[in-house]
Amino acid sequence: MDEFSLLTLLAVLASAWIGGLISKRLGYPAILGELIIGIILGPALLGWLAPSGMIDILSEVGIILLMVHIGMEINFKDLGKASWPGLLAAIGGFIVPFILGYYTILHFGGTQMSAIFVAIAVAVTSLATKSRILVDLKLLNTRIAYVLMAGALISDTLALIIFAGIITYIDVGDIDTLGLLWVASKAILFFIVTTLIGIYLLPLLGKYLRKANIKNRTLHFTLILILTFGFSELAEIAGLHSILGAFMAGLFIRDGIFDRQVSKEVNNIFHDVSIGFLAPIFFVSSGFHVTLDVFKTDLSLFISVIIVAIVGKIVGTALFYLPSGHGWREGITVGTGMNGRGAVEIIIAGIGLKMGIISNEIFSILVFMAIFTTLTVPVFLTWTTNWLRKRGELVEQDTRKGYLILGANPLGLYIAEILNQENEVTILDANKEMLTQAQQKGLKTIHGNILEEETLEDANATEKQTFIALTGNSEINLLAAQLANDTFYIPQKIILFSPKKNSVNAKMLDKVDTFTMFANKTKLQPWVNKIDNKNFKEETLDATQKITAENWVESHQKSNKNVLPLFIVNKEGKKRLFHNKESIMPEEKVIYLT
Repeated sequence: MDEFSLLTLLAVLASAWIGGLISKRLGYPAILGELIIGIILGPALLGWLAPSGMIDILSEVGIILLMVHIGMEINFKDLGKASWPGLLAAIGGFIVPFILGYYTILHFGGTQMSAIFVAIAVAVTSLATKSRILVDLKLLNTRIAYVLMAGALISDTLALIIFAGIITYIDVGDIDTLGLLWVASKAILFFIVTTLIGIYLLPLLGKYLRKANIKNRTLHFTLILILTFGFSELAEIAGLHSILGAFMAGLFIRDGIFDRQVSKEVNNIFHDVSIGFLAPIFFVSSGFHVTLDVFKTDLSLFISVIIVAIVGKIVGTALFYLPSGHGWREGITVGTGMNGRGAVEIIIAGIGLKMGIISNEIFSILVFMAIFTTLTVPVFLTWTTNWLRKRGELVEQDTRKGYLILGANPLGLYIAEILNQENEVTILDANKEMLTQAQQKGLKTIHGNILEEETLEDANATEKQTFIALTGNSEINLLAAQLANDTFYIPQKIILFSPKKNSVNAKMLDKVDTFTMFANKTKLQPWVNKIDNKNFKEETLDATQKITAENWVESHQKSNKNVLPLFIVNKEGKKRLFHNKESIMPEEKVIYLT
């Protein structure tokens, strides 16, 4: 390995980091920045970086590990969160652009194989792109969010199935019935064998490791690599590409094979190695193969592919969405959200380029298509969702319900009992004695450490609408809210904000989209004592004019410092929690303690 290769590796990694950082700062996935920086620094523009043998090898390993990561992100149970009409819309967002992309390439004189590769690329949508945007636009609890997530899962899976078919066809070569049957049989056998291993053998391995109390992270990490490359080799033996084996490995590694805590730690390491090291090398080096000549020699084809990708995705989704009865406007909104592309199509296009199926020009068009369509998602989705909001047609999904309350103290139990009258409440605490009191009040409880994912998993956090943290420690409250936000995407997070010095500040709350309970810094213990000793009174006050929650607190604390607002009650009698981002409207009521 010569010095130049090591210098190239250093430059590629540094470039990937810079490009990814800028992209994330602008609200886009890191992949986008890595591709663009590869184009800028590569032969297409500045020519400072170029492919090398070592970069190619690391790129190969990078896409294998990336496909494992993608497989581990796919949970087929999530598809059930979208209605059947929603799933049809997701499929429409794949089929229509696929057909349009295929015939576009044929129209411009391309081969059938290159047409299929382009069709896959324009049909795919990106799970990673959507997840972040849905969080930023506060759409995770809407029906649109579930349809978009389902669409991403379906499109990635369909793309890989079709890709498997292409590889099988290429392996046959001539149209030979017996040869085709043999190769197809090998491919089918691969999926059968890997499925059997995943369903039966891997759980046995995990059971053995748990029974033997083997919790060595290095061993578990090595086992995942062995499984990954083992499945990849099985795919190669079956005449398929190694990424299909890696994808299958990710699907089966995902769910509870190894010890939960060790698995979490190993997955974090695996994520860092793949997403933080090897995958960026692949995307930066993919930019090296892009040529800007397409803007001179193939401009009409380039424009046609972009139009087909955008229009096909939006129109296809909207058309298939019509039978759902949710309206064409919501169908268009879903289509704009599904318009972003991600990693899968770039990986498949890169393989097509390496196999000589598509040219550098076609590959360049697909890379620019992925970049351009992804750039449109935040803009288009913001426009269309605001459009629905103004018309009152942005529908919240009923699958997220209920409250999680951290803190089985008297104040937490008091609030929980009131909320439990309208919706299910689950109390979380590490103190078993306090949880016993909650159980006596008929509340559902979970015992455990709130900073461990397993506790929130046991509480079905993925199904909950609101997380409330009511401990006396602001730092614990914030960390718990951050976990609820980043891992379980709970839409509403409200925490008690302590007035202690060097405590959590408002900027920290904004970063994880978290509100301040009671719309003010509050000491927990005095109110715990009041409720415990029954030395308090619950009162109700009608609002005569619109006022923010913070101004309400400020005005009432001037005359009485011992005021604790709990709920705002609307005209229909429905309660909502009192926090710093709320406003009280005329004819609404505030329930508070004194």
